[in-house]
Amino acid sequence: MSGDLTHLGRDGQASMVDVGAKDDTRREATAEGTVTMAQETLDAILAGNARKGDVIGVARIAGIMAAKRTSELIPLCHPLALNAVEVEIAPDPALPGLRVTGTARVSGKTGVEMEALTAVSIACLTIYDMAKAIDRGMVIGGVRLLAKSGGASGDWRA
Repeated sequence: MSGDLTHLGRDGQASMVDVGAKDDTRREATAEGTVTMAQETLDAILAGNARKGDVIGVARIAGIMAAKRTSELIPLCHPLALNAVEVEIAPDPALPGLRVTGTARVSGKTGVEMEALTAVSIACLTIYDMAKAIDRGMVIGGVRLLAKSGGASGDWRA
């Protein structure tokens, strides 16, 4: 792991990294997170019985929308013209709950790790919001980067 913090200037102040001289490369990042809940809550979501509607479908769209707005939410992130964002939400009986995976792709000068993490985080929050009437004890956890590829730092896997 590098000890260099790229968002700190010589004076120690936070600053946006200048990526203007970098070449565009294909970059991809995948993140994951979970929402753990009571089995009854998972059953209700999968049966389509949540009062707010299609929990999984709405959470998927929320995650995609959030990835596209990452630079508005995270102060030093560059705005990116994303090539693709995918959000997959699958039941995980071992939790019990839902496992959320988000992948972002771009051809650009900087990576998409934050976009993938933002997609997963907002999808998880949307699941909580839509099912909280059933189960306020749900737990969002395990949000992490699984893999990234492209750019000068190369490929990385958890």
